[in-house]
Amino acid sequence: MLHQIIDRRLAGKNKSIANRERFLRRVKNYIRRAVSDAVRDRSIKDIQSTQSITIPRKDIAEPTFRHGPGGRREYVHPGNEDYVRGDKIPRPQGGAGGGGSQASNEGEGQDDFVFELSRDEFMQYFFDDLELPRLVKTHLLTVPSWKNVRAGWSAEGTPNNIDVVRSLRSALGRRIALGSPLVNELRELEAQLEALKSDPEDRRAEIATLEAEIHHLKGRIWRIPFIDPFDLRYINRVKQPQPSSQAVMFCLMDVSGSMDEQRKDLAKRFFILLYLFLKRNYERIEVVFIRHHTRAEEVDEDTFFHSTESGGTVVSSALELMRKVMNERYSPTEWNIYGAQASDGDNWTDDSPKCRKILEEDILTKTRYFAYIQVAPEEQNLWLEYAQLALSQPHLAMKKVESAADIYPVFRELFEKQVEMS
Repeated sequence: MLHQIIDRRLAGKNKSIANRERFLRRVKNYIRRAVSDAVRDRSIKDIQSTQSITIPRKDIAEPTFRHGPGGRREYVHPGNEDYVRGDKIPRPQGGAGGGGSQASNEGEGQDDFVFELSRDEFMQYFFDDLELPRLVKTHLLTVPSWKNVRAGWSAEGTPNNIDVVRSLRSALGRRIALGSPLVNELRELEAQLEALKSDPEDRRAEIATLEAEIHHLKGRIWRIPFIDPFDLRYINRVKQPQPSSQAVMFCLMDVSGSMDEQRKDLAKRFFILLYLFLKRNYERIEVVFIRHHTRAEEVDEDTFFHSTESGGTVVSSALELMRKVMNERYSPTEWNIYGAQASDGDNWTDDSPKCRKILEEDILTKTRYFAYIQVAPEEQNLWLEYAQLALSQPHLAMKKVESAADIYPVFRELFEKQVEMS
């Protein structure tokens, strides 16, 4: 049986969604480039807005045939009334030079193609093919996710869940149970009828009576329905709680005096990308914001991105606060724990070894992934301590961001979806 699927979803104002999606796939490289430029050039508050994409005309032009500027050939035009053998036919004029690099005083040109991505489309390409590394399903939540699983059969259900084979088997059993006594009785009556017909005596009255009983009995057998609603069996499905992946991301940002406005802006841009990525792609995700200078403080989202408080530099205060919050609220057996730290690396000299020790002994042993972003080109003492640790800790990632143009490529590299080897 052939199935016909009719998509009745409303397209809204966009009357050709499928064509638009096909076109977006075709120009994906230009969109990626525009997304990267947006991270570099936009203000932080406008990073989620729509985006205009410009595509060179030559990259969307369809193949066409036209007269070239050169070439000679001889051919015969059958049935023409204008020329005879030996006449010279003027060469057709080539296209004018409008719209390209060739100048022309005639002809028409065409500008590069420009279209606008919606906010949702823009964010989709922002975070395409990205994921949290090593995310695992840990346990059953208080409000768990559910999965429909098979659980035998039921006498009630919807037509699309009918088990045809089991229903027919039930119908066959019912027909046998109801019809067998009648069939046996019918056979006995038919045997008696044959005996009466073979008797030489005139027994027409008895024969007529038997034939009437046989006719009535056959009618009862024929009236047994082939299938009855009582026979129907439906595939039964029940909801079963499933292990769910829940995660927490710790965002640690250095706001000390050595972090000038440009470096703070780079760190904020990175964390805004991270925050948007988490909230868009994951339902059960918590974000812990920690700002630090000489002391660390857990803050809300608004304070994290807009507070102007500053001071000296003691990076270990942020790691100690992260360790404290982890121990109090996020058990590694129940949570996928992640960390992202942004700093210029300029730390009090005696504090950097302490940072390495806390990270190695108390944080990396409980986290799925930890990313350190340095928003300065120089390899400061904190970078050197972390670099030694990264040699033995594969889930510690370190990257440098020296300008706004580096943010998006670094972000994609840190959270690029891993290809599973079969």
